[in-house]
Amino acid sequence: MLKTEIEKALDVLRNGGVILYPTDTVWGLGCDATNEAAAAKINAIKGRSDDKSFIILLDTDSKVQSYVTEVPDVAYDLIEFAENPLTLIFSGAKNLAQNVINADGSVGIRVVKHEFCTPLLQRFRKPITSTSANISGQPAPKFFDEIDENILAAVDYVVDWEQELRTPRKPSTIMKLGAGGQFSFIRR
Repeated sequence: MLKTEIEKALDVLRNGGVILYPTDTVWGLGCDATNEAAAAKINAIKGRSDDKSFIILLDTDSKVQSYVTEVPDVAYDLIEFAENPLTLIFSGAKNLAQNVINADGSVGIRVVKHEFCTPLLQRFRKPITSTSANISGQPAPKFFDEIDENILAAVDYVVDWEQELRTPRKPSTIMKLGAGGQFSFIRR
């Protein structure tokens, strides 16, 4: 049941743990984006360097300004009118764990519209990291049953939702926003 899975995931997030969860794109590894130790645990699980930043998920665009110093007006239009999952890279990240933020001070933010993620984020009231559930250097799994057994064993909780889903999903489009509302595609 969805409500039960959200409660279990919330408990893990609130206690600094890592969840394996379905998102609006691929299966992800998530933690409290304000908890440096939890973000470091995800890097250890994935076997990736500590200097890689994370995408963070939010449930509404009204929370973006809580995590970046300046939000260009075009960002709200891009979020509102995006037909597919869209991650925007903003300069001037704030109020996040230092190891979640890119070395240049930027952060990728995706506002999700997803049956599991949206209510989880509403209840958690903080951003959650999202990185694909794969060992660094390996392809992102398209389906739950493609997730590496080492990842399944290393996380604190595996969400029991959409595990049987066979609709292929792909990572989000990524756009970098610049001063004055300029933007460029990083990944389409």
